[in-house]
Amino acid sequence: MGNECSKIYDCVIVGGGVIGAFVARELMRYSGGFLLLEAGNDVSVGTTKANSGIVHAGFDAAPNTRKAKYNVLGSRLMERKCRELDVPYKRNGALVLAFGNDGDLRKLRARGMTNGVDTEIISGDVARALEPRLSEKATSALFAPSSAIVSPYELAIACCENFIDNGGELKTDTRVKTVKRGARGFWYVETEHDVFLTRSVVNAAGLYSDDIHNSACADKLKTTARRGQYMLLDKAALPIERTVFQTPTALGKGVLVAPTCHGNTVIGPSAEDVADRSDAATTADVLDAVFERARLSVPTLSKRDIITQFSGLRAVCGDDFVLGESADGFFDAVGICSPGLASSPAIGEYLAGAVAQKLGLGENKKFEPRREGIFRFAEATDEERARMIERDPSYGRIVCRCETVTEGEIAEAVRRGAVDLDGVKRRVRAGMGRCQAGFCTPNLIKIIARELGISPNFVTKNGGGSTVLWQVDNGGGK
Repeated sequence: MGNECSKIYDCVIVGGGVIGAFVARELMRYSGGFLLLEAGNDVSVGTTKANSGIVHAGFDAAPNTRKAKYNVLGSRLMERKCRELDVPYKRNGALVLAFGNDGDLRKLRARGMTNGVDTEIISGDVARALEPRLSEKATSALFAPSSAIVSPYELAIACCENFIDNGGELKTDTRVKTVKRGARGFWYVETEHDVFLTRSVVNAAGLYSDDIHNSACADKLKTTARRGQYMLLDKAALPIERTVFQTPTALGKGVLVAPTCHGNTVIGPSAEDVADRSDAATTADVLDAVFERARLSVPTLSKRDIITQFSGLRAVCGDDFVLGESADGFFDAVGICSPGLASSPAIGEYLAGAVAQKLGLGENKKFEPRREGIFRFAEATDEERARMIERDPSYGRIVCRCETVTEGEIAEAVRRGAVDLDGVKRRVRAGMGRCQAGFCTPNLIKIIARELGISPNFVTKNGGGSTVLWQVDNGGGK
C-alpha cells in the first residue's frame, strides 16, 4: 500500500476523460475539496481522444433509458457549455439514410418523438438537395437538425483547465488500483504510490470502471471493450456538411461520414469487441470494409484523401449507462459508450449535484464558468494576429504549416499541461494536417523540451517509451 495522504477530500474523481472532466468541472460549483486522478500522462488520452465527435440529437436511444435521458439533456446543454469553455461547436444537423425501405427510419422517428427530439423523414431527392454528394441509391432519410459536432478532447481539456482554475486538483500518471471503505468512514483511494482519503468517489474510469466498481461494491460489473476504427480525410476533401449515418445495428450507430469542427472529414467507426482493453490497433481489412460501407452513403469518397487512421475503445456494460450512487458515497459512471459524449454535460451536472446533495455542500459563489482557450492564429484576423505578435513575437513564427500553428501557441499548450507531441496536437492541432507532423516534428520537439526543461531525447509522442529521438553509440560510449 502507498503512503496515506493527510488531506481529506470531499470527492475524488477517477478518470480524466470527458465524463470525469465534466463531473470535476461541475463540482467546482460547490464549496469543497476535489481531486481528479488520471492514469495517463495527460487528460483525454483514452476513449475521449478517439471519438467521432458527434453530439447526437437523441433519437436513437431507447426511450425511458438513461442513455435517452442524458443524451437529450446533454445535447441541449452542449452549446452553452462549449461557449463558456471556448471550445469549437457546430450544430450541423444529421441525416440517417435508407436504401429502399424506410421502416427503420419511421421507428427512429417514433423513438425521437418519445424522447422529445424533433426529426422529419425526407425523400432521397430532398436529402441530396441538402448534401449533393449523397448516393443516388438513398431513397429517403431521417433529418435531425439539432445534431451537432464538437472536438471531444478539446472539450475534456477545457473542463480540466476550468476545474483547476477554480481550485480543483489534478494528478496525472496516477492509476487507481482499488477503492475501499475505511474504518473511519472515509473512502480510501489507493494508487501505486499513495492513498487518498475522501468523503465520496466518482468512478469515471472508462474501460477500467468495472475494476474500480468491483473493488468498492458488493455487486459486480463487467465492461467489454468495443473497438472502433476510423479514417480521417484531408480538409481538401470537403465531401459533406452534415453528419451522415446509415440505419443503426445492435452493435451501434453504424458507419458514419461526418465533418469535424476543424474542417476535416471522419469516417467510421467499426464495432469489434476485443479481449485486450488496450488493443487500439488498426487493421487493413476492417478499415477497407469501413471505407466501402461509407461509400454506400457518399460514393465520391477517395482513399487518396486519407491522411491518417486511428482506433478508439469504448466501454460497453449492458444496454444502458450505469449511473448513480452504487454504495454509500460511491458514484458510478460505467459503460458510458455512445451517446456518452453528447450526454457528458448532463452526466456531469447530475453526478456533481448528487455528490453535493449527499455531502451537504454549499454553493461556491466564486465559481467562474468561463475559460479562455489558446489564441488560434489560423482563425484570427490580420489585426488580431498583429496585436498578438506585438505582444509576443513567438506568435509570428509558424511551426506547423499545414494547420498554421505558431511557436507561441505550442509553448502555451505546454504551459497548460501538454507533456508530449500528442498533447500539443490535441490542444493546438500542430501535426494534425496533411503531412501528419512530417515537417514540424523537429521544431515541436525543441519547443516542448525547452518549455519542460528536459533534453529533446526525452520528448515522447504519447508518453511511456514512445521517445522520438535516440542516441546511437558510436563506439566511444556516446
